[in-house]
Amino acid sequence: MVKELRQVDAVFDALESRAKELNCLYQVEEILTNYHRPLQMVIMDLIDVIPTGWRYPDICIVRIRYKGRTFQSPEFAETPWRLAGYVEVQSEKVGVIEVFYRKAMPQEYEGPFLKDEIKLIISISRRLGDFIQHQNLQKVLRSAHKTADEFQEEKIPEWRIVVDLSRSMDQDLFMRIARMLLNYLCWNGIEEANQILQRISSDKVSRLQEPSEGDNQPSPRKAGVDVLQVSNEIFAAAARHLSDEEILLLVRKWMQEDRASFLSKTLVSLNSSLGEITDAIRRFVHLAPNGIELSYPTMAGLRVALVRRLITDQLDYIKVAKNYVEINDFADLVQRMIFPSGSHGQVGGKSAGLILASRIIQKSTFELPELSQIKIPKTWYITADGLYNFMKANNLDEVTEQKYKEIGQVRREYPHIIQLFKNSQFTPDIAQGLSMALDDFGEVPIIVRSSSLLEDRFGSAFSGKYKSLFIANQGSKSERMQALMDAIAEVYASTFGPDPIEYRAERGLIDFKEEMGAIIQEVVGTRIGPYFLPAFA
Repeated sequence: MVKELRQVDAVFDALESRAKELNCLYQVEEILTNYHRPLQMVIMDLIDVIPTGWRYPDICIVRIRYKGRTFQSPEFAETPWRLAGYVEVQSEKVGVIEVFYRKAMPQEYEGPFLKDEIKLIISISRRLGDFIQHQNLQKVLRSAHKTADEFQEEKIPEWRIVVDLSRSMDQDLFMRIARMLLNYLCWNGIEEANQILQRISSDKVSRLQEPSEGDNQPSPRKAGVDVLQVSNEIFAAAARHLSDEEILLLVRKWMQEDRASFLSKTLVSLNSSLGEITDAIRRFVHLAPNGIELSYPTMAGLRVALVRRLITDQLDYIKVAKNYVEINDFADLVQRMIFPSGSHGQVGGKSAGLILASRIIQKSTFELPELSQIKIPKTWYITADGLYNFMKANNLDEVTEQKYKEIGQVRREYPHIIQLFKNSQFTPDIAQGLSMALDDFGEVPIIVRSSSLLEDRFGSAFSGKYKSLFIANQGSKSERMQALMDAIAEVYASTFGPDPIEYRAERGLIDFKEEMGAIIQEVVGTRIGPYFLPAFA
């Protein structure tokens, strides 16, 4: 009982911190949605709001430095208890947000600061960077219109104004546009462009020598020529062979793709955690209403990368899913995912099947209106690395040895493993996510279902091998919370039950590291007075 009370207390402490964090983020977002306000006023407002998101706001002070200028809380004094988040614009560090405590406080994750406070300052720093970038783009557009008016009589094409402004504002973007334009000209058979490419290439053809048959020596690197040096030639060649309208469309498209490149970079990096991917998705969706229009290949690449990172890396699944899922679908998905800090996990096989099935149904209702009658239950997903996070937190590593034991011994020991798991604790970040899920469901019956990485794959269904547990979800919040955690612990324990271990052994999967996710779904049914008749389990 003492253990249960402590666990519930930890949940409520986490919820209180979460409430502070969300309130702070809401106020920050309100400040950073007015792009016409002077940056100095915006920064001073942030300094007033930021302390409200920290555990000890009364002793919290803030300093924001941006391009040599410093803004800070009244009566600011630097102390050793500091937390910082860098402000980046176009991948360049242009400033820093620093939070200080005036005096020493109890030791937490990093000095006196909580792990969630580290995430919070990173989120605010990124959001401020987006705001500054948006203001910079507005200045560029205003300058472009002004320049266009001034040179209207000279009939300077609009694409030239945009390119010249990008050269002065963002040289990396300018070089990317020049490189893409050169490639585009080469693909369209412009000989002039091929000659430019040969000059900056290390290919042996650039030396006007045909490679001998079987030549497998590395090509020499040519120094002294890069895209920037020949950029004027590239744009001049484009002006001679393409219309002004075509060049402008191409430049605009590549600028849009550059604005969205942060999401692609986050997905490509194997070091990116689910938390970082979630932040990148939200940032992308936030920017999308302002006009991000990407080419089909770029969008297809992003969809495939998102499926691979969040759902599954099975090629047969990806081939189908990329035609049905959209980036906004992932924005909705991450709102209902529960995962440990630093997670790199996926949602598991059963979750993957349900996500794809729901998208196919929703996209097919136009051709088959009767599909709109299918009820898709509200669902939350716990990532598959949640099991090993749970085991590591409770020192249960030795349980993984069960799969190598004689099956009779596994059967005898399985009831003990169930109780061992039920008497273990969830980490605060997972408990916090479960609490949010319960608030979302309300007091309706729910079911906890397994979602192993091996489950519902091609060639290994694992039907009926793991637990699915129905929960009435009634009573006080603490009672409902405890029932949910007990059910998830039992689903986790079923990974080491005799039936799945025997099934895996028969299919040569015994050495596979099986990661177990979980699905929490509302039970779709009908209420008749005080009674509930379930139609889904």
